[in-house]
Amino acid sequence: MNLNKITEQIIGCAIEVHRQLGPGLLESIYESALCVELEHLGLKYERQKALSVNYKGHPIGEFKIDLLVENTIVVELKSVERFDPVFEAQLLSYMKLGRYKLGLLINFNSALLKDGIKRLIL
Repeated sequence: MNLNKITEQIIGCAIEVHRQLGPGLLESIYESALCVELEHLGLKYERQKALSVNYKGHPIGEFKIDLLVENTIVVELKSVERFDPVFEAQLLSYMKLGRYKLGLLINFNSALLKDGIKRLIL
């Protein structure tokens, strides 16, 4: 499936979740609701996908991706007052370490969700 089409579908799902729930809830609530919408569209996803981090050939820990959609797009969810640049750095790190080319950063604590979405490409 085309990455742009998948991205549009994910954003559409997020907009529907935001339309129904509004801002101000916990990330985990939005994550659960977004999974319902993704399932409705038939998109495959992994929730809280663990990826190990290696340093010079040594495993040193792991991190968890909020959602990995269609095994290609990293989706990092936030529900924060302020969109901090460190969130973009976090998503980019996840993308680099997992070797994913496309990521979405979605902040549900926005009056208009379109103002809380960033698309990043490696």
